[in-house]
Amino acid sequence: MARKTDPLTATQVKNAKAKGKQYNLADGGGLMLRICATGSKRWLFNFKKPFSDKRSNMSLGSYPEVSLAEAREEAAKARKLIAQNIDPVEDKAAQLEASRDAKLNTLQTIGEQWLKVKRTEVSELQAQKIWRRLELHIMPSLGKRPITELTRQDVIKVLRPVEAAGTLETVKRLCQALNQLMTFAANAGFVDANNLTGINKAFETPKPRNMPSLTPERLPELMSKLYGGSLLKQTRLMIELQLHTMTRPNEIAGARWQEIDLQGALWVIPADRMKMKRPHKIPLSAQAVKLFNEMMPVSGHREHVFPKRGDPLSHASTQTANQALKRMGFQGELVAHGLRSLASTILNDKEFAPDIIETALAHLDGNEVRAAYNRAEYLEARRKMMDWWGEHIHNAKCRA
Repeated sequence: MARKTDPLTATQVKNAKAKGKQYNLADGGGLMLRICATGSKRWLFNFKKPFSDKRSNMSLGSYPEVSLAEAREEAAKARKLIAQNIDPVEDKAAQLEASRDAKLNTLQTIGEQWLKVKRTEVSELQAQKIWRRLELHIMPSLGKRPITELTRQDVIKVLRPVEAAGTLETVKRLCQALNQLMTFAANAGFVDANNLTGINKAFETPKPRNMPSLTPERLPELMSKLYGGSLLKQTRLMIELQLHTMTRPNEIAGARWQEIDLQGALWVIPADRMKMKRPHKIPLSAQAVKLFNEMMPVSGHREHVFPKRGDPLSHASTQTANQALKRMGFQGELVAHGLRSLASTILNDKEFAPDIIETALAHLDGNEVRAAYNRAEYLEARRKMMDWWGEHIHNAKCRA
């Protein structure tokens, strides 16, 4: 018959004294109090490891920090784990590691990991804009928060002042970025699920805002002011080439000579400079080739077609065109990005195929297979369209 162990009493535990060498007082069920030669006391739980005949001790803490009742509670939890073939020591170690990881895996650190992935999907400029918004509005308050502890209420509270300021588009973009970040965190195993899904519904919806642009009838006016003012030659050529090529401000400002084949009348912008991280081919009209040739004596020996003033090893600012358009009298009526809208409106009015226009604008086609087919199939059709567009701009210049 197994020897019965009488449970310890609180008084026994309190009065247990050192005896020159360590000894144990058993409470039963594997729980015991170890009294060391120095007089210190600690709780141990002795158990047989699951799937093994080996016995092991698990520390449950020191007395009096851990009372007899608390030690029994911890021992009971350990016995339940063993009944499920779970080693309580290994389980405790796993929980400690998870807790430590949770403290280290803050919104800031996981956000930086997400940003590395995001940089493979969008241009560097776009990635910088996204991260700058988060740094400005989110990270000061929530950056050090463990990502597993981030709640909808936390984010909503931080975004309310941004909403109150009336910058609803910023709120929308922050919600998009945080959702993508949390989806990354869920897929990478840092959180169980993205708990920010649909958080944008907690805020007002921003009204659609089109980039200021001119009506087609005002193209001659634009060309007149472009050539009638006192713009620097480089600025004038950059604006006119953006109009000819239908590119975004950052794409034309960062143009490199190595991207441009003037003999083949083709400009190939590499994926890392495009908004959607896909290379973009632009057939160049005769007029566009002529404009690039005008820049050749100015910057042909440089890397960039449009060098930055005071720093020729860098490229022109993406805001150069906007500032010039304001000086030309178009403030509130036209921005550099609006040149794309002007081109799109005119080309659609002339009934060029919408798919060809969208491809020329480097807009993303949701169907990957179709997009790849279009880029190959439409190049010649786009060349004809760009030739017509170049001639149309030239005629508007002549009428100015």
